[in-house]
Amino acid sequence: MTTPARSMLKLACHCMAISVAGVFAAAVCAAVPPTANHPWRAIHFICYHDDAGLMKLEEQLPQLAKAGINCVILEMNYNFEYQSHPELRQGERQITKGGARQLVEACRKNDIELVPQFQCLGHQSWKENTSPLLVKYPELDLTPDVPSDTKGFYCREWNPLDPKVNEIIFPLIDELVDAFDAKAVHVGMDEVFLLASEHAKTKDHDPAEVFAKTVKDLHEHIVGQRGLTMLMWADRLIDGKLLNMGEWEASQVGTAASVDKIPKDIILCPWHYEPREGGAYESVPMLMEKGFRVMPASWKNTDAGLALIRFAREHETDGRLVGHIFTTWSGAPDKNWAEWEPVAKGLALLQSPDGK
Repeated sequence: MTTPARSMLKLACHCMAISVAGVFAAAVCAAVPPTANHPWRAIHFICYHDDAGLMKLEEQLPQLAKAGINCVILEMNYNFEYQSHPELRQGERQITKGGARQLVEACRKNDIELVPQFQCLGHQSWKENTSPLLVKYPELDLTPDVPSDTKGFYCREWNPLDPKVNEIIFPLIDELVDAFDAKAVHVGMDEVFLLASEHAKTKDHDPAEVFAKTVKDLHEHIVGQRGLTMLMWADRLIDGKLLNMGEWEASQVGTAASVDKIPKDIILCPWHYEPREGGAYESVPMLMEKGFRVMPASWKNTDAGLALIRFAREHETDGRLVGHIFTTWSGAPDKNWAEWEPVAKGLALLQSPDGK
């Protein structure tokens, strides 16, 4: 074979490989539940921080599955035995790769999808305790000059305009994806308040543009490069003034306009934990009408959770309602979650054909 012919053959093979890889990545993403016909009935946990904790969760999986749970969203953050950045491990003991694999196998035996979560941008501290990223890399703090005990200060946030953040965070996400053999990743992104603060490194930028950039960076890595499905909380995408919602479950700090600047294949998870007048949770149809798949989230108020489920069902748009999330904030690891009233009654409603 002549050199030109050989070169053409190599080029053709290379192009075919790229094409096949692209089709494979798209197929992987497209094949991942949830869909309207296969919705996720998910439960979100944040209270399992080491392998011993995962064993307690594993014991509950059969009962959760029997009750109707088919997805577990496990918020990991820095509670993993990271190899790429061991300096960011939190606590004396963390979840190991072996522990993660064991939980994944147990989930599969119970037909439960396991979705790891890494809290991005916000929630980089809690009260006086700062998370490892900003302890080890204080230069990445969005508001380094603001003491944590400042009145009205909630949680620290990282500086999303500093490229060093992605260089550190993306390998952590990759480790979680590989350890949990994940098809989807939840990136958090809720309760971000500081982008437009006078003390923030982003104060001279449009907060909607900064927030959207952060989302798109994560999407490019998780969906574009890894071929996975991306989930995120939706509160910063909801205009709280327009929909008359408070500053927690919706945004009043200028980020809401980013809803029109981010990829439509992200699954958005608007959380509403309290009853609304008339049982109306307007963010749910709003997000679906904009073209997003939506998984609303409830918490400990049973009546509010049931109202949210009913409202979402009544306002489902074009097959974009793809599940529901039961959150369990601050719950004890050994709690019997399948029998917890908000979960038990919510699952019964979700699986009721007539929605009553």
